[in-house]
Amino acid sequence: MNEPAFWISLLQIVSIDILLGGDNAVVIALACRGLPEQERKKAMVWGVAGAVGIRVALIFFALMLLEIPYLRIAASLMLFWIGVNLIGGQEESHGKGIDAQTGLFAAVRTIIIADAVMSLDNIIGVAGAAKDSMLLIVLGISVSVPVILWGSSLVLKVLDRFPVMILLGGALIGWIAGGMLVEDVSISSRVKEEASWLEWASPAVFAILSVVVGKWRARKQPRALVDLVGGEER
Repeated sequence: MNEPAFWISLLQIVSIDILLGGDNAVVIALACRGLPEQERKKAMVWGVAGAVGIRVALIFFALMLLEIPYLRIAASLMLFWIGVNLIGGQEESHGKGIDAQTGLFAAVRTIIIADAVMSLDNIIGVAGAAKDSMLLIVLGISVSVPVILWGSSLVLKVLDRFPVMILLGGALIGWIAGGMLVEDVSISSRVKEEASWLEWASPAVFAILSVVVGKWRARKQPRALVDLVGGEER
């Protein structure tokens, strides 16, 4: 731990987590916005804790993850659905309180799933910077978690003050999903060689679809909270 290389690697891991964690902060804030004020911090803490646990576990398989064909495609579709449902749930609830217990578990569940889906690149970056050191991985993630939580709280305040930002947050999630889809190992080389325009068109289309389908879903099937898993009508 006294070697400069250790601290340089630790700084790299913290930087990767924070820089790539901005998108995750948006998901966390969107997932928690419909909760009563007293439940928001609980959802954030438990959601991030579960997400960190999954990240650490996935790092062991990091180098193999992105080489699995169709993994990114499946992840992008799941992430797109998260964005649609988060927009739909927020549009209908308009920030009203919901059942605390059910809403808390739903928000935590959504945060964990979304973080796992969105963190593939993050996991690869952390694994590379850690150089097989589990101590570095745990320390780096532990330092970055409070920063991500603070960022989520800040985003949540912005969403409360400017509800229209919910649509932008959902569009951001859709944009990321569209980007992941064309980066899948099964099609990425062909996209680069034959249809490079898809590298920007796919994120743009997914961003627009997230907003359009999310608003349509809110009007078609009104509910107090819509989340990725469960999807029960309240």
